[in-house]
Amino acid sequence: MPDRPPIVCICGSARFADEMRAANRELTLAGVIVVAPGEADELISGEQKAQLGALHLRKIDLADRVLVVNPGGYIGESTRREIAYAKCLGKPIRYTHPAEGDDGRD
Repeated sequence: MPDRPPIVCICGSARFADEMRAANRELTLAGVIVVAPGEADELISGEQKAQLGALHLRKIDLADRVLVVNPGGYIGESTRREIAYAKCLGKPIRYTHPAEGDDGRD
């Protein structure tokens, strides 16, 4: 039985939904299993937003590595929390663009 493909969790701001979809497609076509943020809109409640945030941390648990989609180097508060969580787990982290004060990789 062959080894399973790597699992990558995409993290990033909802404002970069198009960029995250593109990253998902590229990784999937490269044979990677991708887990990504759930689609949400401005009509979800605060409680639902918190549930989605907690669920995304479980997706990071499943992943072998994390890809942060951050055009222009932007990383919001939720994404920073996800990065910190992934670091605590020892997950390798890559960025699509260097963050301020960062070389774009961890």
